[in-house]
Amino acid sequence: MPSTLLAVCDYQEEIRKSRFRAVAGPIDDPAQAQAFVRQYGDPQATHNCWAWKIGTQYRSSDDGEPGGTAGRPILAAIEAQDCDRVIVVVTRWYGGIQLGTGGLARAYGGGANKCLQQAEKQLLISRSAFTCECTFSELALVRLRVHEAGGEISNESFTANGVSLHLAVPPAVVTELEDQLAKLSRGRIRLSPA
Repeated sequence: MPSTLLAVCDYQEEIRKSRFRAVAGPIDDPAQAQAFVRQYGDPQATHNCWAWKIGTQYRSSDDGEPGGTAGRPILAAIEAQDCDRVIVVVTRWYGGIQLGTGGLARAYGGGANKCLQQAEKQLLISRSAFTCECTFSELALVRLRVHEAGGEISNESFTANGVSLHLAVPPAVVTELEDQLAKLSRGRIRLSPA
């Protein structure tokens, strides 16, 4: 199951007099990815190569290194670690010794991989959206049941008759949660797809 990072992390190493620094972090959209590159890339460095993945979207850049020697290996490291909603920027300060295309790919991909290995991760759980309504007196128990099922309440709207809730629930537990909420309310609370 894919995971994302809880915080920004970095890893540095020197390979044949070139210094490499990999910085990885969580992102939610392509605009955040570009902001991350601007924030953690060093304009004084020789190259700031990067890759990011958000669901089925992904992008990478070799930033002047030979084609396919930096961005793709970084992206491969993200995929090998089963990460999603993640960006990795690997900055290189050239040390005067050529690494060759294989050496570059190993340096960029390896640095990204080591950075991601040491990062704190959190599983990304797929959830389906639902709505339901409950009375004020049932709200605390509904919140508890949703939380126990691994779901989240994204919005609560108070009405004259009670509370309207927007939920995100893992698909595997929808039936069980529906049963629990029905028992709690004598069959009145029903989950409706949002």
